[in-house]
Amino acid sequence: MKNYLNFETDIKNLEYELDKLKDPYNQDGLSEVDTSKITDLQNEIDLKLKDIYENLDPWQKTLVARHEDRPKSKYFIDNIFDEFISLSGDRFYGEDKSVIAGFAKFNSKSVLVIGQEKGENLDTRIERNFGMMRPEGYRKTIRLMNLANKFKIPIIIFVDTPGAYPGVGAEERGQAEAIAKSIECSMKLSVPTISIIIGEGGSGGAIALASSSKVLMLENAIYSVISPEGCATILWRDPTKTLEAAKAMKLSAKDLLRLEIIDEIIPEPLGGAHRDKDLILDNVYEAIDRNLNKFLTLDDNEILNQRKNKFLDIGRNKGFTTSGESQNKLITKTNLLQKLKLFKYYNKKNIFIFISILLFFLIIYTIN
Repeated sequence: MKNYLNFETDIKNLEYELDKLKDPYNQDGLSEVDTSKITDLQNEIDLKLKDIYENLDPWQKTLVARHEDRPKSKYFIDNIFDEFISLSGDRFYGEDKSVIAGFAKFNSKSVLVIGQEKGENLDTRIERNFGMMRPEGYRKTIRLMNLANKFKIPIIIFVDTPGAYPGVGAEERGQAEAIAKSIECSMKLSVPTISIIIGEGGSGGAIALASSSKVLMLENAIYSVISPEGCATILWRDPTKTLEAAKAMKLSAKDLLRLEIIDEIIPEPLGGAHRDKDLILDNVYEAIDRNLNKFLTLDDNEILNQRKNKFLDIGRNKGFTTSGESQNKLITKTNLLQKLKLFKYYNKKNIFIFISILLFFLIIYTIN
């Protein structure tokens, strides 16, 4: 049974009619299949899909990114990689089933594959905790990333999570520290790392695994510091203002590419990745292969510096530094105009203090 979003009502009705036409054993009994009418109806559906999906607003893209039929990490791992060997445990507390991790073959070469997994049905979603990782999940990925780095094995990561698990137990076991350590580990790796945001990229739960050499994103995926509902509740105290929040947050792939937060958009089939899973597999496979090949000629230091400078450059194009300056440090330079303004401000402040003290002594002298 297909699942439809609230803005796909017209498509739902057309596809219901199409299914009836394709079935010769309909309610009226055995009948001939009208192929010309089927073709016309299919063309109408394609046009309707194109019209809707070319004009999606950010909130509608959020709904597509969360679509329950959308291919998950396990689907990509099972169909893109060979000889996958799943590894478990963080060697501190236990296993986190919301993240799948292990070594595999990609084009006959060894890679480490990590994927945040939401689950396919209610039972697996509960088992996978809806893709929300706990501290032991991040510590498991840190352990395996360090192992891959030791043996010079590239890392492929599939990001798909609403965020890190906000439970009391997770906080007691050091959720924030685990996320910070995961980011730190990701930035120190000297092997190529490619993160692909396939659905939701939510909050620190996503950035912990998306601090990579290349960050790719499916066309209808989202990537943000908080969910639109959470943003609307905090800023407007009104969870219904999700569209306004989604627009302000710039969470779509096009906005993030323009802001240079991600490196590439992977195109999806018409109507979303869930409508043609074979095509999205081909697109993701090609993107991984092409981006891995870019690192073949780079040594360890070049790979490390490329990743470091990539993240240091974010948000600096319109900052204090000029394009010709080195971006390999966090210090920003103050230009001459700003220095003059600061000098003028502090001079005014000193004059005001001097006059105040002088008036104070005059008043004391007059009283005496």
